[in-house]
Amino acid sequence: MANILLVEDDTTFSLILENFLKKKGHTVQICHTLKTGLKSLEQNTYDLLLLDYRLPDGNGLEVMSTAREKTPNIPSIIMTSFHDVRTAVRAIRSGAYDFITKPVNPDELEMVLNEALNRKQSAPEIQKKAEVSTFIQGSSLESKKLQNYIELVGPTDMSVIIQGESGTGKEYVANSIHKASKRAERPFVAIDCGSLSRELSASELFGHVKGAFTGALLDKKGQFEAADGGTLFLDEIGNLSYEVQIQLLRAIQERVIQPIGSNKQIKVDVRIIAATNDDLLNSVSRGEFREDLYHRLNEFKIHVPALRNREHDLQVFLYHFINLANAELDRNVKTLSTEVATIFQTYDWPGNLRELKNVIKRMVLLTRGEEAGIESLPDEMIASLNQVPKPSGTDLKALNEANEKELIKETLRKVRYNKTQAAKLLNIDRTTLYNKMEKYQIE
Repeated sequence: MANILLVEDDTTFSLILENFLKKKGHTVQICHTLKTGLKSLEQNTYDLLLLDYRLPDGNGLEVMSTAREKTPNIPSIIMTSFHDVRTAVRAIRSGAYDFITKPVNPDELEMVLNEALNRKQSAPEIQKKAEVSTFIQGSSLESKKLQNYIELVGPTDMSVIIQGESGTGKEYVANSIHKASKRAERPFVAIDCGSLSRELSASELFGHVKGAFTGALLDKKGQFEAADGGTLFLDEIGNLSYEVQIQLLRAIQERVIQPIGSNKQIKVDVRIIAATNDDLLNSVSRGEFREDLYHRLNEFKIHVPALRNREHDLQVFLYHFINLANAELDRNVKTLSTEVATIFQTYDWPGNLRELKNVIKRMVLLTRGEEAGIESLPDEMIASLNQVPKPSGTDLKALNEANEKELIKETLRKVRYNKTQAAKLLNIDRTTLYNKMEKYQIE
């Protein structure tokens, strides 16, 4: 079974988790702070990270980031008490495998752990292709427009930039373009550039020879060679370092690559499809992305709409994922309660299709009968819909209080809930800060 690093500041909760995980056959190393978690990573190798989001001296994403420099494909699961799915989206964008909220449901934790460990054992290309299958084509005007673009650009050899929020199905679009091309019988190789460390990204793309750098014990073929004759999909391309961008531009223009540490140039024939959840033009203007590379990639641009802008597709996606989860979890969910249906329609789905799939899988897991009730939904979804909207109109006092509350919450997040630092930034004393937190019911 797996060797798991658990970083959790609540000692009682960490012991409960340790007992549960050991009963499932795993070995567990517990740390209670960011500092001790990072030290444990230096001394040991782990199969999976189970991380509290908020730690006394930092947050779980810092542990995850350090771990991935050593082991790029290590899966991380983030836990938090904050009922805010936007935190989950940020964690997943940073490379977390999944996100669960406290109190942790044992069945849900076991399901997510097993999925993460099974995914780790697969090759990266297989992992990525598995994600492609979670997308289903909708019937809205937005979906039809997207499909038309795929059919239009697919048969060409043009480079494509796919733009859209995290979780919208950008890789599905890339894979569909590949299948519609003359390269369909050749490899489709997908790389998550966000998961590549600065030191290893060039090696992953272009390969290296034995002895090229510390740890290069054998020759390695890069993904450009692996994709020769086919399509190379570069997800979150904006994360590549400036130096690697130069090498990438040369590879695209001259159709040759040079493995690290080698004098040999290798010819490659690869179609490039890139994806980003940000507008690369913004990165160009900030000097973070090469303008010449941007224009070389941007022969055709496709925007994948967010789920909240595809309300006519929601029912199609909803029952598709319910059917998948029923088959996988041996459940028989057929309908949603009126309350659940209303929440699904009014929720804004910041995590898009990926979030929808995960929410439905959890819902089906927790539903024993044929109708899913509100108790099967994540707390953060319900909490987000119960938030009191900001006041409007000319009530100056109410507006000022709403703005003050948001400023305090944002400042606390910025300093990782260090109240002394927050009071200093807000230019008030700690007593005043505590009083205002109590007044506005800020945890």
